Amino acid sequence: MTSRDRNDVPIPSIRESYDQLAEEYANHLFHELENKPFDRDLLDRFAAGVGGQVCDMGCGPGHVARYLRDAGVTVFGLDLSPQMLEQARNRNLDIRFREGNMLALDLEESSLAGITAFYAIVNLPPESWPQVFREMERVLQPNGLLLLAFHTGDEVVEVKELWGQSVSLNFFFVTASVAKRHLETAGFRIEGVIERGPYPPEVEYQTQRAYIFARKPG
Repeated sequence: MTSRDRNDVPIPSIRESYDQLAEEYANHLFHELENKPFDRDLLDRFAAGVGGQVCDMGCGPGHVARYLRDAGVTVFGLDLSPQMLEQARNRNLDIRFREGNMLALDLEESSLAGITAFYAIVNLPPESWPQVFREMERVLQPNGLLLLAFHTGDEVVEVKELWGQSVSLNFFFVTASVAKRHLETAGFRIEGVIERGPYPPEVEYQTQRAYIFARKPG
């Protein structure tokens, strides 16, 4: 396998890092929404705005998918990391999970009513985001809804160790205006941009966050 993938994105390296992290990641983050009321409110808003099958992309251990399922949404999870998917399946026996790459989704055109992507794109260089958003737009039905979450800023944070595990990950911080522009270029209509400061340190890493509701035009 080559060390780089589409758009010069180090997909194998990202997959390997999250395979290495999977168990600790799940142990630390599977219950994080319990301490994030603002995020839960946004997911409730999303759940009320979709009618049909939803994909939680970059699903990790499946905590967002779990929340949506409990809210009555028909949802499945998609992730790049096989080991992360194993964690998700072990913790969510009634939810379907599958492996996938957001740069080239193995999903039918117009097959989804909605997509959630909570920090799913943060390890991808921003120059690859237009391709990701075009793929999301392709697989959404007309009037399909996307809820995107990411770190805001203009820096790249290189991480070599996380929760005692050796990894090789870059976290890309992008302003909300840049993400919004990429979404609009991919054909989305922006319905809302929300920004917030961090929850307390015991809840999450101390970064500014942004959420964008975007809809594929009917």
